Parts: sequence; C-alpha cells; structure tokens
Amino acid sequence: MTKATDIRIRSATCAFESVTFRTPIKFGGRVQSKSFLINVDVEVESRDGKRHASGFGSMPIGNVWAWPSDKVTTEQAENAVKQFAEAVVELGYGCNETGHPLELSYHLSAEYEHLGKTLSNRLKLAEPIPKLALAVAASPFDAALHDAYGRLHGVNSYNTLSSKFMSYDLEEYLDDQFAGEYLDKYTLREPKERMPLYHLVGALDPLTDGDVEKKVGDGLPETLGQWIAFNGLTHMKIKLSGDNFDWDIERTLSVNRVAEQAQAARGCQQWFYSLDFNEKCPNPEYVIAFLNKVREQSAITFDRIQYIEQPTNRDLKAHPDDKMHEAAKLKPVVIDESLTDYDSLLLARDMGYTGVALKACKGHTESLLLGAAAQKFGMFLCVQDLTCPGYSFLHSASLAARIPTVAAIEGNGRQYCPAANKPWVKGFPAMFEITDGTVGTFELNGPGLGF
Repeated sequence: MTKATDIRIRSATCAFESVTFRTPIKFGGRVQSKSFLINVDVEVESRDGKRHASGFGSMPIGNVWAWPSDKVTTEQAENAVKQFAEAVVELGYGCNETGHPLELSYHLSAEYEHLGKTLSNRLKLAEPIPKLALAVAASPFDAALHDAYGRLHGVNSYNTLSSKFMSYDLEEYLDDQFAGEYLDKYTLREPKERMPLYHLVGALDPLTDGDVEKKVGDGLPETLGQWIAFNGLTHMKIKLSGDNFDWDIERTLSVNRVAEQAQAARGCQQWFYSLDFNEKCPNPEYVIAFLNKVREQSAITFDRIQYIEQPTNRDLKAHPDDKMHEAAKLKPVVIDESLTDYDSLLLARDMGYTGVALKACKGHTESLLLGAAAQKFGMFLCVQDLTCPGYSFLHSASLAARIPTVAAIEGNGRQYCPAANKPWVKGFPAMFEITDGTVGTFELNGPGLGF
C-alpha cells in the first residue's frame, strides 16, 4: 500500500552536543552532572522526487536512566549509546523505501535489537544494550523524520496521522482492537493552549536555606520555596529513595511543609505532587505502607498526590509478584522504565498498573502508539522528562499538548541545564519564561513537530 504523500529518506546525519548541569541530579542512586544531546538532521523527498524538506530531532543521551548497570561503566554505556545513535542514522540513510514516517520508523525499528547486539559484541560489553537505551538513542532520528514529513507537506506532523496520510490503521501496529482506527482519533488537531509544568524536587535539591551547602549563585532559585515563587509552581515531582522508608516519609512531608508556606505567600490554594521511587521499592507493600503512613500523618499531603511512577523493578517478567492492584486503589500507578512497547503495556496492565508515562525519548512513533492504547484502555496518562533542554523539551511538550488526556508535563531542563535553553527562549518565550506554573503550548502549532 502506498500514498502520494509518502516520503523517501535522502540523507541523515548525527552529531553530539555537550551539556553541563548547573546542579547535579540523582537518578536511582546515580548522580549526574553532565550529559550529551544526540542531534539528528534528516532530509527527505516526496515520492515523485520533486520536493525536498529537512527535519531535526534532539534528545539527551539518557544512559544513566536508560541503562543503569553494575556490569558496564557509565562511560562505556555512554559511548555505546552514541555509537548506536550513529548506527540508526546510517541504517535510515540506507533505507530506500517510501512511506509515512511512522511506517518507516516502525519498519526500521525491527532491526534495532540485532543492531544493538552486534554493536555490544563489537565493543566487547559485559551485557547487551537494553531495549530502553536503544529506544532513547534512536528517538532523535524518529523525531527528525516526523518533523521533515510535516515540513514537506506544510502541515503540523500531528495532523498527518489520519487515513489520508497513513497506509495502515492501528491494527497493523497494535492489535485487532484498533481495527479501522488511526492516530487522529487519539490526538488533537490543535495543541492545548497552556499546560501545568511539573517541577522536579530531586533527592539532592535543597528545600530551605538551611539545606543549601554552597550557593550556585547564578541568579536562579536555590531552594524549593524560591522556585515555587519564581515560576508560580502548582505541580511538583518528588524524588524518593524507595529503600529508606522513614526518609521517604519525612522528605514528602517536608516538601509539603515548604510548599504550604510558599503557596500561602502567593495566595495559591491548590497544587499537586507526583512521587518517583526510581524502581527502588522492594515490593508493592512498601508503596501501600508509605501511602497509608503519609495519609495518617498528613491527609492533605496524601490528597495532593496525583500519581506514583513505577515504584519497583523495571524487569516485570523477572518480578511477577510485583503486582500493583492494591496500591493502584490508593493512587494511579504509572508504568515508566518497563514501558518499551505494546506488549510491555499489556503486561503492566495485567499486573495492576493503571497509568502510562509517555516520554519522547522512547520514540515519537512509539509514544503515539502507546498513547493511543492507553486512551483506549482508560488509563491515566502523563508525559515525563529526561532533563530535556531546548528542542528536546519543545518536542516533549508538543507530545503532551496533542494527547487529549495528558494534564501536565514535566520539564526540569530549566532547573539543571538552563544554558542549553537560551537559544530557544526568544523564539518560544511562553515555553521557557514561566511565571504562573504553566507553559504556553499554544506556540507549538507550526509545521513539522510544531516549532
């Protein structure tokens, strides 16, 4: 099946951009103070070869989050992810097929696992590159392809998801429950005007002046209370340990105490929390006991918890007893690190997860498909960050702004690596100059991915 609107890849290139953090961030016990962006340029042509357009994709390398390992060093993982990103671009460059970008990406992604194993063997790594890290490395190419397609046709890429542009319905990519349906059913034709921004309260982040050991001194806020006033925050994501019950309780209650004081000073009466244990909880009972203890000590803090990110080990098949049915009766529990494809979504759903965390870093194509499935199944939806600055943050925000049931978006690049945002602030001030706790996603309505 073909369409006159199909494209062919003419060229693709990959480059890496160093990003230094103003303050360190802690992921599941690992501290990160610098990173790289994977930047990909793609040129495509129309099916008849008469028109050309370029697209761009960018994403943090994300190996600390996507590939935590005791067998492979951080440096080895970072190098392998870089090389895999280059291999994906080379694979795409060698593709002579025509199609919609979703069709092309889906087809190419079938080669990623083999490509990753080949690279792991060549580099003599102690373990294969995990599927999540493969997805992160491939995501800028996927994004650039969607961006170029929309630009070639002079429309927003989210408005090219109907049968007018796509040769196959969702049954091709998911299952027969989606027969006759296309992604236009599960996406918006215009972005939401504004969306609340989730601010990260990292495990290393100071809450009050007394927590500040050494000031950054760059003019940005130093404490949570200052950030709340500076950005008018109403949504806060709290990083917890998962293996220190008393600390997790006290950290959550401390955040709430600081927030109550800061919000009272500016006359705000309603705000929300999400909780991220970074898979460190030993079992679901930990989560249940934690929530009950928080509710016992502060009912208002419990009420402000909007959802919980994946609290236990990401390897669901290896931990079949980590069922979330009882915990999800208290608060939505969303699948995050385990979510790499449709099968993993179905497994998580069977294990009691009631929500889905979408991330642009897992691939634009995959995020659209999983977003559709989550809506079909009536699951809670959120869009989360990978400390995305600049273009990658705009991409993540565009995804959140086009999926109907996503209520807020996480964005912590402005906290940890704001220098990487500077080239984009002038063009999209409502996305980066935040005063009321929201970002102006109305700005993301141009051709391609929208910006």
